[in-house]
This record gives sequence, structure tokens and C-alpha cells, in this order.
Amino acid sequence: MLIEKLARGVLELDTPVGPRYLQPNFFERAFLMWTFRNFFSLPQQVLRTSEAELIDRLLNENRFIPRSSIGVQDRPVIGRIERRSPALAEALPPRKPAASAVAEPSREAA
Repeated sequence: MLIEKLARGVLELDTPVGPRYLQPNFFERAFLMWTFRNFFSLPQQVLRTSEAELIDRLLNENRFIPRSSIGVQDRPVIGRIERRSPALAEALPPRKPAASAVAEPSREAA
């Protein structure tokens, strides 16, 4: 399975309209396999700068595989990038601190 991912693997991009697939070259597939060595799916926010730049470059070079392409379903998926829209991330309310994190006021002996 690892050899198939290295030879023919694609990167799945989770978008609001459904999954899209990107076709990296051999060296990019090797780099992505290392990125996804412990996880199948990662949010875009946790990627290192070099990994995020690779994803942006693949998007800018328009390396999408058409859905109508024969054999897309047969190709192994190296990993999935979860892309959350910035508007959705900003719409979330701020988190409250945990009760244990709030320090109790110190009681002074009189």
C-alpha cells in the first residue's frame, strides 16, 4: 500500500462543495506521506509553513483531478486536508477558560 501511495497517490482536499483531489508529483507525494505518517486527516491550521506552501502551490498550479476522470476512485489517498473557511472560524464564540484554570483569590488570615 505504501508503494501504491508513493507511485499513484492523490491528496484529498475537504471543501464546502465536497472532496477534491490533487495530483502531486513523486517528491511531493513522498513529502506528504511523511506529513500524514500518523494521521489520515489534518486540519489546515496545524500544517507547518512548508506543508501549507506545498498545498497552496498545488492549488495555484491547478493540479486538480477531474471527477469524471477514469480511475480516480482506484487511486490511493495519501491524506486529507480539512479546509475550514476563515469566516466559519471567526464566527465561533470565544472559549471560556476551564474552571481549574481560574485562580481562586487567596484568603488572608486576619
